[in-house]
Amino acid sequence: MEPRLRSLGIIIVFLGLIQAHGQEDGSILWDSSHRLSWADFKSPPPANSVIAATTASGIAYQFSAMEQGGKMEVDCSINAYFYPEASWYRPEVATDNILSHEQLHFDISELFARKMRARIEQYTFTSKVKAEMRKIYSEILKELREFQSRYDEETNYSRTLEKQAEWNAMIAEALSNTSG
Repeated sequence: MEPRLRSLGIIIVFLGLIQAHGQEDGSILWDSSHRLSWADFKSPPPANSVIAATTASGIAYQFSAMEQGGKMEVDCSINAYFYPEASWYRPEVATDNILSHEQLHFDISELFARKMRARIEQYTFTSKVKAEMRKIYSEILKELREFQSRYDEETNYSRTLEKQAEWNAMIAEALSNTSG
């Protein structure tokens, strides 16, 4: 039997919202050598906001699957992106510490992109590959949102410097211990 293309899916998440984006939209692909700067935050802050900054980042995936010899072969690409046009800061309160906090949100997105890659590699797909990918993706997004919230709570949005330093070290170690 000749290999058959079963499904092709492209989904990108931006803070839990599904949107169609690509590199041409100005998004920044996570790269260990690129650190965010305030110039990357392109959106104006909302009027009367008390929040110092917001990072819009998320996980994008695309895949193709073919049935070969009764087994589903899945080729998948999973990446973390930062979205400048949806990210903003208030210059009057911007500090290096806040920028570091925002960078870590982006780094956490990369960490969860790696977690998704690992799950996909270990998963045995069936002919329902599209639904199975969506389920894995939904589970990862839920975990990512909960982890990002815990990060903000424990660091008090970067204000608790000791906790911020702990998180910086923890995420740096997690990234160095997982394959990119």
